[in-house]
Amino acid sequence: MTAGIRGARTLVVGGAGFVGGNLVRMLLDADVAEVVVVDNLLSSERSNVPTGGRVDFVEGSIVDDEVLSRLSERFDYVWHLACYHGNQSSIADPIADHMNNSLTSLKLFEHLSRGPMPEKVVYAAAGCAVAEKTYGDPAPTPEDAPVTMFHDSPYSISKIVGELYGNYYFRSAGLPFVKARFQNVYGPGEILGAGKWRGTPATVWRNVTPTFVWRALNGLPLRLDNGGQVSRDFINVRDVCRGLILCALRGESGEAYNLASGRETMIIDLARLVNTVTGNRAELEIAGSRPWDGSGRRFGSTEKSRREIGFSAEVDLRDGIEEMVRWTLDNRELIRACIDRHADEMDEWSGSLV
Repeated sequence: MTAGIRGARTLVVGGAGFVGGNLVRMLLDADVAEVVVVDNLLSSERSNVPTGGRVDFVEGSIVDDEVLSRLSERFDYVWHLACYHGNQSSIADPIADHMNNSLTSLKLFEHLSRGPMPEKVVYAAAGCAVAEKTYGDPAPTPEDAPVTMFHDSPYSISKIVGELYGNYYFRSAGLPFVKARFQNVYGPGEILGAGKWRGTPATVWRNVTPTFVWRALNGLPLRLDNGGQVSRDFINVRDVCRGLILCALRGESGEAYNLASGRETMIIDLARLVNTVTGNRAELEIAGSRPWDGSGRRFGSTEKSRREIGFSAEVDLRDGIEEMVRWTLDNRELIRACIDRHADEMDEWSGSLV
């Protein structure tokens, strides 16, 4: 798979993030000539970016013209992973979401369309933005699923807007644009509390899997919104990074490809798995539904990605959770420091609810 990318000059926007940092390491292992990383560290950590002569780290936002001016040379492949993480933060500050999700896509695609064209531009799209809002038995979401005009969060809206901008530049300027639609990515490298305070406790408790692993390792109960009777499609970050490279090498411009496991996992089953792997004896904490979240059960179709780019997930969920537990234990001091960075804001936020 990686032979076609050896010696390439690459750009990863959002390369200090969880997925971005893993992708950069995979590209380096594939012997690319250079990786330029652009990241403003809003929801990421500098420590996620490997050091070395083949990595050029640019701290700043891709919406900044000065940053864009440093990207004047041709790249062979570009991955656009930058976003305002995540749904709840976007609800707390829709303007910040627009600046760091929608505007980043527009500025990057406009810049790339005016310069030497890359071989491929791969955009990290969101499977949740096209999935049916259902609490009944779900069908796997295909790439051509209809997109609702009513979304749960500005984040979901902006991820669709990014697809629309990319489609526009593909049609109008010939930008070789490919959409890689993520499901729920998990694995080593996702640091709770990474980056700056973004208005809600979701700054710290970013996604369900790292939150469950951290709490379980500390003997704390795992909170189950909707009583855990919702589901997601969990895919390991190594699989996602392989898929991102396959999208660049084999994806057809203008097309979308699901990076999914194709397996539905109930959140209560994920919690039980995490407790089993960690030996956590705390009782599960049953909670009500999140008022903003209309997504009940969902998982992605894998048919098109398997057929057209040769992608399928390889990491078993239990194996992936065991690896994530080991990584969390090895990096607990870093994670604790990032969580503690937001202690004052977390206390203030909690106090406002009293």
